[in-house]
Amino acid sequence: MLRVKRLLAISPVTFHARNYVKEGIKLFPVLRFQNPSQWSSCRFLDIYQIGSKEAIEKERARLKDEMNRGYFADMAEMKQHGGKIAMANKIVIPASAAAKFPVLEVNYSNGSSLKLPLTSNGNDENTPKLNVPKATLLCLSFRASSQPMVDSWSSPFLDTFGHSGDVQLYEISFIDSWLLSRNPIKKLLLKVMRKPKPGGTEGLLQRQIVYSFGDHYYFRKELRILNLLTGYIFLLDKMGRIRWQGFGSAKQEELLSLLSCTSLLLDEK
Repeated sequence: MLRVKRLLAISPVTFHARNYVKEGIKLFPVLRFQNPSQWSSCRFLDIYQIGSKEAIEKERARLKDEMNRGYFADMAEMKQHGGKIAMANKIVIPASAAAKFPVLEVNYSNGSSLKLPLTSNGNDENTPKLNVPKATLLCLSFRASSQPMVDSWSSPFLDTFGHSGDVQLYEISFIDSWLLSRNPIKKLLLKVMRKPKPGGTEGLLQRQIVYSFGDHYYFRKELRILNLLTGYIFLLDKMGRIRWQGFGSAKQEELLSLLSCTSLLLDEK
């Protein structure tokens, strides 16, 4: 355990999870650095791709993209608008115009895995089959600073639809570090992050906290996610299509829009 702590303490990585502290005792040494985006993904070209001109050009384009958009650009935006990079949708996106949410594998703190969005055949074979919900709210957080933003959406959503069996709510924390995504450390982190179920939630809808490990560059590109310091909220229908989207901290009119659009999805045939 001491060797693992020493390894984490000297490694240039960024770790984001909801719980850094348990009962007043720090479970891990500080893993935040002045420029965490520089260490968001420690990657290597596959040995079979070293001779591939296409793979090298793709990697070169990626490095250029990541260098052009760094931590200080994210900070400048945060100072400008506090994470509200855009206003949320006012109305539900028509199904014919809605884009599919990319498949994302996540882990619960008990080690079980799941593929989101939920489909009839999209779950991991090691997890029980789940009913496909009519509406799913996905709250994405890439840095600890965005967690209060996520809470501003998820808490009112939970209060409104807490007794609905056709709705799911997932809060997803992303851990991009190559080191922390390795199995021995990954399993240890998940074990540390395990916590008792929160009290006072007797409804059918539960706040499900999950973690996604690994390189998320192309996932972020597909969703056009640039600023990693803010929160991203997606409302999906039963087909896994994005029917509504929000950013940063929730405003009252945006919450009303989210709740209204969710009700519309629940009424869809």
